[in-house]
Amino acid sequence: MVNSPQNPRQQLDLTPFSARGGPPVEWRISDDPVPYPDAVAAMEARVAAIAAGEAPELVWLLEHPPLYTSGTSGKETDLRDPRFPIFTSGRGGQLTYHGPGQRVAYVMLDLKRRRPDVRAYVASLEELILRTLAAFNIRGERREDRVGVWVRRPDKGEGHEDKIAAIGVRLKRWVSFHGIAINVEPELSHFAGIVPCGVVDPRYGVTSLVDLGQLVSMADVDLALRQAFEELFGPTRAQVAEAVA
Repeated sequence: MVNSPQNPRQQLDLTPFSARGGPPVEWRISDDPVPYPDAVAAMEARVAAIAAGEAPELVWLLEHPPLYTSGTSGKETDLRDPRFPIFTSGRGGQLTYHGPGQRVAYVMLDLKRRRPDVRAYVASLEELILRTLAAFNIRGERREDRVGVWVRRPDKGEGHEDKIAAIGVRLKRWVSFHGIAINVEPELSHFAGIVPCGVVDPRYGVTSLVDLGQLVSMADVDLALRQAFEELFGPTRAQVAEAVA
């Protein structure tokens, strides 16, 4: 684990989230940007099908056109420049930006079957991000007082840290949806339109893999994500990226 020893999430046992029987998790990648309302509608339908035992679990990798989303803790005052559409989301968290160059992973898992522990599940998603970043020699870290995954930036000044990935989840009938977003090569200036996740301290900014000097492709990140996911959650099965419901 790469977080500080005093972080209580370090002590969580992540192993019970591996699959306990059932089919492999479907692994889908959409090549074209997916409008946010379409993605939410597809997730809602798939979550209902998973809860009813009519569809296997799913991880859906995609990118969105430029937009802002506001979670259940979002504040209107955190919207500085509404240059892109803003959508109210049922996920946890505050305002965030999505756009091209950012890998969004919507994770739809049956936690009732795996382990009905939301706190441990969020920690497992954090660990998924940490392991993915480690594949590119980037040390991501948790912060107990700030959501997401952060990297230290001593080159920008003492105590400066940049956020490289966000997490926001929602559950229905113990089936998870929404998920994580990793900044691969988004336009970082687009984050200036909001107070990302409500963090106003000037020591904390936003970064990406490419901004940190890692010349990686989205496909490279997808491979690392899948390997880390299988380590934590169990086997996957690739599917053609079409309709999700």
